[in-house]
This record gives sequence, structure tokens and C-alpha cells, in this order.
Amino acid sequence: MRSSNPVFSRRGFSRDNGYAGFNAAPQAGAPAAGTNPYAQGTAPNPYATNPYAPTGAPAPARTGAMSIDDVVTRTAMTLGTVVLGAALAWALLPVDEANLNKSYGIAIGAALIAFVLSMVQSFKRKPVPALILAYAAFEGVFLGVISSAVSTYIGPGVVMQAVMGTMCVFAGVLLAYKMRWIRVTRRFYGFVMAAAMGFLLLMVVNLLFAAFGGGDGLGFRSGGLGILFGVIGIILGACFLALDFKQVEDGIAYGAPREESWLAAFGLTMTLVWIYLEMLRLLSILSGDD
Repeated sequence: MRSSNPVFSRRGFSRDNGYAGFNAAPQAGAPAAGTNPYAQGTAPNPYATNPYAPTGAPAPARTGAMSIDDVVTRTAMTLGTVVLGAALAWALLPVDEANLNKSYGIAIGAALIAFVLSMVQSFKRKPVPALILAYAAFEGVFLGVISSAVSTYIGPGVVMQAVMGTMCVFAGVLLAYKMRWIRVTRRFYGFVMAAAMGFLLLMVVNLLFAAFGGGDGLGFRSGGLGILFGVIGIILGACFLALDFKQVEDGIAYGAPREESWLAAFGLTMTLVWIYLEMLRLLSILSGDD
């Protein structure tokens, strides 16, 4: 299972690496829908002990299979590391005028390290817990400095509002997914990935214009366009949460190994960080317009 996030591709559960998903090759006599757990139809179970078992049969109980408790525990550990890193950075890296450049430099360095670690994990076939927790720690340092700066220069309530907003998005998407108001299909997946790639491309172009032309580039990070793209970013994050929930559901249904819960936690953490940053930026713009 490849972690879920707005930057890296998804591999899902495929038989070539032991999990059923987008890359799965159809077995002889299996329906085409079996190659993709998001497709309509009944997928064959790669963990069934009986090769002649009917397609779509639930995975037999076995030792070491991933459970929802494993996902919750690993996600709590990963998010807890992010929060701890953020709290330490907030306390130890002040963003006053005397230390602003130093704190921002450390934050940017931490963000780059977190990005590299996430890239390394994304290309590994199996999760490395130490790598994932290290990513969470450095990501927390970045978030701590950025949140402290927003609290100092925009308003002390913006950070808490962003945290609450992120929690509300998570709870809302989870409820919608459990009630089947959101149905994750191949078309949904393709639309989300295309929209995310377009969104990221626009952000990169805006960053380049800002770096070489000064100001806010094309204006995607402030004003009316900033508000619009902030809302779009949060909606994209919500869509990625739905894809995360689908991958967790498929992993449990197919009897994926327990270690895969670390990748589920990794994906959920990256998506929640994305939503929090977009929420923080949107609220900062709105507070600045008051």
C-alpha cells in the first residue's frame, strides 16, 4: 500500500507486491473488476487460502493481519510525534524580530528534510517506522514555527481555528464515507489526482513568479484568488482523506500485513498536514481582510 498524499502516486494493494489494488494482474478466470478494488464488481481475495474460493470472499482470520486498531494506534503515534515536534519548535524557536530569520531557516530546513524522508518512504516497498516517525518529527518542527508566526503576526486564535477546522473536515469526511455518501471509484480517483496535479502545478508556477518577480506572484496566495485556492486545497485534502479511508478499508478486508498500518498512518498524517496548512493559510487571509 503506497501512502496517500497530494504529492505522490498511489500503488494501493496489488498482487505483485502482495496487496490487491490498481496494479493487480487478473487471475485466470477472474472478472476484470478483480484488478481494481475501486472498480464496480466483486474482487478476488489474494489472501484466500483456497484458490477455488468464490471471488470476493472475505479474507480468513490469520495472525498478523492489519486491523483498525493497528491503524488508529500508528496514526496516533505519528500525529503525536508531529504535535510534539510542533510544540517544541513553538517553545524553542521564537519568531520575534531578533530570531525571525533563524527560526524561518530552521523551519525551511526541517520541511526539506521531511520532504526527502517522505520521498524515501514513498519509494520503499515496505514501511520503515523509524523513517515515518522521523518525517513526523521534522514536519512538526516546520508546523510549529509556521503556526507560531501566524499566531504572532496574524492572531492568537487563528491556529486553534485551523486545528478545529482540520478536525471538523476529518470527522465530516469520515461520516460521509461511513454513510456511503462518498463513493470512491476509479473515476473519483482519477478526478482527484488530476485536480491535485493541476493545483500543485499552479502553486509551483505562482512560487516561481513570486521568487523572480517579487510580491505574491500570480496572486494565488492572497486576496480573492487566495481564498478561492484555499477552499479548493481543503476540498482536495478532504478527497484524499476519502481515498485514505478506502485504502484502509481495503487493507483490512484483504488481510494486509499488520506492518501496513504504518503506511496508512503515514498517508493519513500527510493528508491532515495538507488540510491544516491550507486551513491555516485560508484563515490567515480572512483574518487579514477584516
